[in-house]
Amino acid sequence: MEIGIVGLANVGKSTLFNALTQADVPALNYPFCTIEPNVGVAMIPDPRLLTVAEVVKPEKVTGSVIKFVDIAGLVRGASKGEGLGNQFLAQIREVDAIIHLIRAFSDPNVSSVEGDIDPVRDLEIVETELMLADLQTLENRMEKVSRMLKTGDKKYREQLSALEEAHRCLNEGRIGALDPEKLPPDLRLLSTKPVVYVLNVDEDQLSDQGAIASLEAVQAKAAARNSEVIILCAAVEGELAQLDPDEAQEYLQEFGLDEPGLSRIIKAGYRLLDLVTFYTIKGVETRSWLVPRGTLAPKAAGKVHSDLERGFIKAEVVAADKLIASGSFAKAKEQGAVRLEGKEYEVQDGDVILFRFNV
Repeated sequence: MEIGIVGLANVGKSTLFNALTQADVPALNYPFCTIEPNVGVAMIPDPRLLTVAEVVKPEKVTGSVIKFVDIAGLVRGASKGEGLGNQFLAQIREVDAIIHLIRAFSDPNVSSVEGDIDPVRDLEIVETELMLADLQTLENRMEKVSRMLKTGDKKYREQLSALEEAHRCLNEGRIGALDPEKLPPDLRLLSTKPVVYVLNVDEDQLSDQGAIASLEAVQAKAAARNSEVIILCAAVEGELAQLDPDEAQEYLQEFGLDEPGLSRIIKAGYRLLDLVTFYTIKGVETRSWLVPRGTLAPKAAGKVHSDLERGFIKAEVVAADKLIASGSFAKAKEQGAVRLEGKEYEVQDGDVILFRFNV
């Protein structure tokens, strides 16, 4: 899962990026690593994986990871190449989902590029730039498809109709009305990326959300896109990332919070991308894997190794909670909790799977 952090300059993107990618998850062997200066990988907290590992007792436990991309700060005119506009837009096209970070904190030492604090205005600036870039993309494709109409192939008429409808939606600001399924997949429109809105607030606003400027207006904008709003303080998240788990939990409780921003963002990402987690326990390693909901067993096997997908025969499947209750895979089998599934089986969240395959 790759998530890009976008927003105007000076909204706290790098602070949040550093906090998210420094978060530590005990007992897992995939540490934070920097791939590029603005790309970081962090382990996804997964208590269920740790509990499965306690039952299986493997030599190695490997969890799923999330990649965060700290995308260059946007300015007005990015769609026309202002600032780092072209770089910004190209990076967004590559990610699975977007964290749209919006400034609601009032630090006099950090200037606002627009002169004052206005979350709704800043949100609209970013979304307008994305829409303008998408309108240009659509116009370029419409021109290309129009030239193909002379071939007489009806598929080009259908494509043009879908492109024109998308163009109308964006021109009228109706992002939520866009249907990516009707558009060529290689378009990768920025406005159709799944998005979660994150308000970066002052520390004291964490326990007094009524003091957050324009909160209801931002929530209404999110609702129009079937999205959600997460409220956090990037500075507090940075401090949490430096604490051990017990200290971090005590610190969270001071603000009336149950979990850090990383956990809330990951859960939002799961919902946005409709992902499920399955586990493999064979050999020395117990490991978790992410796949889209509805993934068939052979395709899930291919996540582990391409040979498993090519030679897939069957999958032995047990729900993680039943494996944990049984105390071992062998006992789960004795109790009839292990099922034999074929090529049409859709992997479910929490499945523990042993793949049978031909070499």
